[in-house]
Amino acid sequence: MAKMYQLTNCKTCQRILGELGEQPDLEVVNIKETAITPVELDCMAELAGSYEALFSRRAMKYRSMGLADKQLAEADYRRLILEEYTFLKRPVTIVDDRIFIGSAKKSVAGTREALES
Repeated sequence: MAKMYQLTNCKTCQRILGELGEQPDLEVVNIKETAITPVELDCMAELAGSYEALFSRRAMKYRSMGLADKQLAEADYRRLILEEYTFLKRPVTIVDDRIFIGSAKKSVAGTREALES
């Protein structure tokens, strides 16, 4: 099983999909059109080790909501990601029991390697 959660209009996500090449076994989910379910998010957090690891502080709403000035707990990260898709650090790719979060070169390389094995 391989699934990537991303935004179709995100240039970074488009670039990463291009770098990965043809991946017929990869299910690509546009999180703007298909909301992440609580069960999916809980599974991601279990693989990642925390909800915070999945949370994007680069989202425009992070500053506009004044979140930079608040102390957030794991429950807050979970709630915020479920309420607003832009808070999910993208892309998130799950291959079997491994998770790759974000667009760092190491994460993209790990994704590619996992998909090829």
